[in-house]
Amino acid sequence: MKIHSLTSPALICALALGAATGVAAATPEGQEFGPNPNLPEPQRGLLPNMTIPEPVPWDGQKPTVPEGYSISAIATDLQVPRHLLVLPNGDILVAEGKGGGKAPRLKPKDFIAGMIQSRGTTSVKSGDRLTLLRDSDGDGTYEQQGVFARNLNAPYGLALIDNHLYVADQDALIRFDYQTGQRRASGPPQLVTKLPSEINHHWTKSLTASADGQHLYVGIGSNSNITERGMEAEVDRAEIWEIDPDTGAHRAYATGLRNPTALAIQPGTDTLWTVVNERDELGPNLVPDYLTSVKQGAFYGWPYSYWGQNVDPRVRPKNPKKVESAIAPDYSLGSHHAPLGVAFSNNAVGGQFTNGVFVGEHGSWNRGNPVGYRVVFIPFQNGRPAGQPVDFVSGFLSGDKKTRGRPVGVAVTDDGAVLVADDLTNAVWRIKRDGARTGSEASALDSGMNDGLSADSDAATEQAQPETRNAERPSAESTEPMARENDSPDDDVQRAPSADTPDDAATQSTETPSANEDNPTSTQN
Repeated sequence: MKIHSLTSPALICALALGAATGVAAATPEGQEFGPNPNLPEPQRGLLPNMTIPEPVPWDGQKPTVPEGYSISAIATDLQVPRHLLVLPNGDILVAEGKGGGKAPRLKPKDFIAGMIQSRGTTSVKSGDRLTLLRDSDGDGTYEQQGVFARNLNAPYGLALIDNHLYVADQDALIRFDYQTGQRRASGPPQLVTKLPSEINHHWTKSLTASADGQHLYVGIGSNSNITERGMEAEVDRAEIWEIDPDTGAHRAYATGLRNPTALAIQPGTDTLWTVVNERDELGPNLVPDYLTSVKQGAFYGWPYSYWGQNVDPRVRPKNPKKVESAIAPDYSLGSHHAPLGVAFSNNAVGGQFTNGVFVGEHGSWNRGNPVGYRVVFIPFQNGRPAGQPVDFVSGFLSGDKKTRGRPVGVAVTDDGAVLVADDLTNAVWRIKRDGARTGSEASALDSGMNDGLSADSDAATEQAQPETRNAERPSAESTEPMARENDSPDDDVQRAPSADTPDDAATQSTETPSANEDNPTSTQN
């Protein structure tokens, strides 16, 4: 068994100093999750306990799903897939990219944490693009795969309102014109509004649209773990913005959310939900990451307090009035699980998984025993989370604490398939109930949505140029069409995989990228 942890002689002193404050007892699982989690006393030291499972190939294996469900990889060889959007005709858009990486390191521990964390990430370069997947015959294999738009700037959140596709890059919210069945962007994007991007300690920009399409919501993470760069670096940070999609006018909808990494609207309601990566370095069992409905105008505590009005002793100056106004979130997902995706289920998913949300947990880096590395289902009752999390996709973390994949975004199709982006395997997984009816995508395509499917089409692919958003755009360049069955794959246009497991090479990590989601010294989510 090989686990990357801090054991070098040069760090023994640091570990000893950390241990001097005591080791928190393990929290009973039943008290770790839910609306009233156990909150142990904070544990502080020079360095947190850092353990990163070693990435290993799948070797023909697949993730584990509940009995009665099957899983397959519908796209492989992607370039850091993050979030997913199911389009009206059943096509799937995949946002590929990783940002950050430019925040200055503040302390020696920042270098150590970044070095350790990088061992659990992919060596594949950032795609900075949107890839479109199409299942033209409704058999669930998504045999067509091509680039919808490229040259983006670490795209993450995706949303569709009428005939406009919105993309949250790490520095701006942009918009493409879109018609159902369209397979590539028809022109350059329009700038809706700039987004905070200085330093970009937490770079991801999550995105969703209101039920009536009148507003967009963007989640913007903090510029530090706990204000190490000063409050001036946190202006317009740790917030969810409400944005007018037509004008770009925006306001803070909710504040005090350290890193709101995914957003979703509860079906049949106007209620906005988010998952949040909470602060680090208070021990292995603090502070719980969480799932919560988002109340307009509410303050959720960061940086002054956590889980309501539990004061963080590290923050100076203190702000008792802000602490008094802080509200507790709805549901604890456990500390350091790093939730990065959230999607509501539907009746077609079946079994015990019809009423609730799926949450993609990227996995911990700063606990002795790794947690997360899975997709969980949180059951709902009367419109609220109720009960313990249920593993829906697991097996990313093996019994010997090696990792084959790391879930990020999740999505649910109308016909009940659950989709999971995996940015270590660089794949998209599809989970479907055995014997469940498929073909809603094919039905949509058959009803006049096949525009532009011919492989002989010469349509142009969008060439987004984020660095020239305020200048004149270059014309879109022509690229190859989406592949047909006999086409040979290339960088941008390829057949979807015929195998159910992705290429093992996709999981190998050889570079040292910026650190990931819940890293207190990180610049990458």
